Amino acid sequence: MNAVDQFRVLEPTWHDFVEIVIVAYVTYRVLLLFHGTRAVQMAVGIVLLFAAYAAASVLRLGMITYLLGLVFTYGAFAALVVFQPELRAALAHLGRTRLTRVFQTLDNDVIADALVDAADRLSRARIGAIIALERAVPLGDVVVTGSPMQAKVSADLLLTIFTPYSPLHDGAVVIRGDTIVGAGCILPLTQSELTDRSLGTRHRAALGLSEDTDAIVIVVSEESGAISVASRGTLRRDLQPAQLRDTLGVRWRRTSEFATVQPSA
Repeated sequence: MNAVDQFRVLEPTWHDFVEIVIVAYVTYRVLLLFHGTRAVQMAVGIVLLFAAYAAASVLRLGMITYLLGLVFTYGAFAALVVFQPELRAALAHLGRTRLTRVFQTLDNDVIADALVDAADRLSRARIGAIIALERAVPLGDVVVTGSPMQAKVSADLLLTIFTPYSPLHDGAVVIRGDTIVGAGCILPLTQSELTDRSLGTRHRAALGLSEDTDAIVIVVSEESGAISVASRGTLRRDLQPAQLRDTLGVRWRRTSEFATVQPSA
């Protein structure tokens, strides 16, 4: 019996295809929630423990099998504690209804206005700044590199954070929803070769984070006061406040509409 005959014996129906699509989508969304968090590394460790347990069973290593069995027995309770932040985020994501999204859209307009106001004031004062806006991919690993915060987004607070010689000015601010969750954070630098040598560390960091995640990163140049936005590995430069406001509209949409911009010489 060849592969075609075997496939016909299975007789898949449209119900099977629907179930496959649903399971694949749910799995993708779950992986997306955990991407970029410590849960990924811990999940790899759990897989290795299962592999060790299987190997010990095959080799009849009774003591190791017994000890790993105890780990798996009580590990479920430990997992609830260890993965508590990720589980809370997942439940919160499931709890978002159409009604709550309507109110969230109204809040997003207020947040966007605050970000534009802050960027404009920072630009006119020639104060360097970098602000990362979290989207679907969590930025928990970035937040832990700086000082965790829980503060409502406002233009005055952002100006205070980035004021020269303040303790948190030399780093990135991370915003989750309507809350500043981290300041003075370190972002990964892009590994791509930049043709424009005038781009400094802030721009390289903004591009690096946008390459690794789906975050949108606002950069204000300390030298020129120019406002730039990085997303999906591309950089838009010399934006006016109105252009920044339009660009931030994609912050809360599933996809961004960035044209690839090569830095000019």
